[in-house]
Amino acid sequence: MLKFKLPSVYTILFLLTVLIAALTWVVPAGQYEMANNALLGKLVPISGTYHQVESSPQGLKDVLLAPIKGFYDPESNQSRAIDVALFVLIIGGFFGVVNHTKSIDSAIYQITVKLQGREIWLIPTLMGLFALGGTLIGMAEETLPFYTLVIPVMIAAGYDSITGVAVVMIGAGIGALGSTINPFATIIASNAAEVSFTDGLGLRIAILVLAWLLCVVYVMKYAQKVKSNPAHSIVAAQQDDDKKYFLHNSAASNNMALSFQQKLVLSVLLLTFIAMVIGVSYLDWWMAEISALFIAATLVVGVMARMTEQTITATFVEGARELLGVAFIIALARGLVVVMDEGNITHTFLHYAEGFLSDLSPIVFINTIYWVESFLSLLIPSSSGLAVLSMPVMAPLADFSNVPRELVVTAYQAASGLPNLVTPTSAIVMGGLAIGRVSYSHWLKFILPLLAMIVLLVMAMLSIGVLLS
Repeated sequence: MLKFKLPSVYTILFLLTVLIAALTWVVPAGQYEMANNALLGKLVPISGTYHQVESSPQGLKDVLLAPIKGFYDPESNQSRAIDVALFVLIIGGFFGVVNHTKSIDSAIYQITVKLQGREIWLIPTLMGLFALGGTLIGMAEETLPFYTLVIPVMIAAGYDSITGVAVVMIGAGIGALGSTINPFATIIASNAAEVSFTDGLGLRIAILVLAWLLCVVYVMKYAQKVKSNPAHSIVAAQQDDDKKYFLHNSAASNNMALSFQQKLVLSVLLLTFIAMVIGVSYLDWWMAEISALFIAATLVVGVMARMTEQTITATFVEGARELLGVAFIIALARGLVVVMDEGNITHTFLHYAEGFLSDLSPIVFINTIYWVESFLSLLIPSSSGLAVLSMPVMAPLADFSNVPRELVVTAYQAASGLPNLVTPTSAIVMGGLAIGRVSYSHWLKFILPLLAMIVLLVMAMLSIGVLLS
């Protein structure tokens, strides 16, 4: 009997692109009238102005161009995902040079020795830090470098690659889902809904805390189960390969204290990450600036480690090569969204949602909003993009159902965090899984029970929010 095996992430994204292109032939093309929002500095749709436009079905040529257009717009030459993809390659090169010094391998060994019997507490600690980044600044693309650090630590501690991926992805994802003052989601959505971002803050904090606790317990229980019996790992079949890949076969021999040179390298590593967070949070940095930061850090590490020019360049290129697949995944995911936008069906789905929400009772309305926003988040994985597109249409509908607009923002917020956990159109999900060498089917097996619990928790909290309003 043949056993079905889910295809690779590349094939999944390509097939989804084909599906979206096919939908452009049957779903009516349409647009909302757009108006400039002074607070957002962006064009936003005007509720009730949807109208059909000339159809723009996407054919074979468009499907084949989608990955290219995922990198950049070939007509205007404007960047789409090429900056993120390039950042990933530079991160790979940086860690290629750092790994050549064996500094991370030695540090991992020292951590596991010092935490002997207490490794499990790394999980809530790290997930708490990532959740903090998610709720405050919407940490997403910035998490990609951390997989290379966290996954080896988790494997060395006796867990598996899924545990490492979960710590980073779920930690930051649950923070974004429970965003409190995230300027890229909560503040944009509140402005678009014409309410203060502090309205509904208490409920969002409650969702953040409860969801974080739920996720921490879930990941800790899985990790303990894997450590007690490695056969319980969802990726048990590849654990030996993962140890060789992530630990570089050096943990057993790296039993001496860190050398002074390695301590210097690790100091540069730490300062680089601190500089990245500060730059993104306060200096308006984005992919270009933080890519340059990691190039500078690569050169500093190479000089500190007394590496030759040939060694620095060779290890940098080899490290970048290992993450080349991640860069392609990011472009494929973005290209899928491009096909939908160029097919003029994105606004049509929003219009369907607008009609679906009419004449509902308050509790049914707010939970339906949550499900509608969850569906839209599959099509529009950008939290800021979803806020700008959906809030001007969804928020006014709340007035007719006697639901406070800030609850609509909270429902959007909780829904827009879902792509960071599971959506195949999200470059963050697919990129993180590719770095962790975790197949999408294995990730689904791990995350779906937790996802169901998160959804039920959010729906219960939204319902309580309606009753208390």
